[in-house]
Amino acid sequence: MRSGRLASGLALLTILLATAFAANASAAGIGGIEAATAVSNARTGGASPSSSKGAKPTVPPGAAPITAKTPALAYTGPVYEKTAEGQVVPYQPPVALAAQASSTGGSAAELPSASTPELLVPGSLAHWVEGFAAAPMSAPAAVQEIIWTANQLIGLPYIYGGGHASFASLSPGYDCSGTVSWALHGGKLLKAPEDSSELESFGAAGVGRWVTIFSNPGHAYMTVAGLRLDTSSADDPSNEQGPRWRPLRPANAGYVVRHPVGL
Repeated sequence: MRSGRLASGLALLTILLATAFAANASAAGIGGIEAATAVSNARTGGASPSSSKGAKPTVPPGAAPITAKTPALAYTGPVYEKTAEGQVVPYQPPVALAAQASSTGGSAAELPSASTPELLVPGSLAHWVEGFAAAPMSAPAAVQEIIWTANQLIGLPYIYGGGHASFASLSPGYDCSGTVSWALHGGKLLKAPEDSSELESFGAAGVGRWVTIFSNPGHAYMTVAGLRLDTSSADDPSNEQGPRWRPLRPANAGYVVRHPVGL
């Protein structure tokens, strides 16, 4: 009798061990909990904070560059201007402003009285023209408006919290996320200013075709058609602070990468 019960107990234990082994083997075969998380992320488009900040973002085919090996900004090609009437004419820099900028060693964009012309250049990349950014002619209207709106901030100082009150009028100065928010609002992509943490969930994940936003809890900047809009002088030989168009960085590690949907 005892031997029969013992045999039954051993048989039950064998079944339980076999079931546990099969479950573990199945989990190991698909990656266990990590695989379940990966499947969930794949279904929802989510990603862990570490992967979104640490992994090198995939650049879509035909997308504007987000990195560069050198900080060169020189451009010698043709520049045009969109007039108030909507005509596109060759750009003529204001003689007085250009002369004044030359005498002070700066650019026309740095002068308080400088206007913000709606500049255009042929092709699909933006170019630096006397401190301003000239929008590519082949870019969507929203991208051009982002660039022209951001040009309004060039030469203003960096002010912590600047630009976060509203979009009703220009602030005396702007911080990093205030600058990005102002530019995005110009393209009708943002209704209220956001801080750098909020920008981590703006739009869609990854690199955009035209616009890419890099954000973490401490800083934010963006690239638009191959130029960087940033209040930080990191990787910029000018070493000037405040909202400016700057060279692309060699890398953008440590940031959540987002882009406006469709751009």
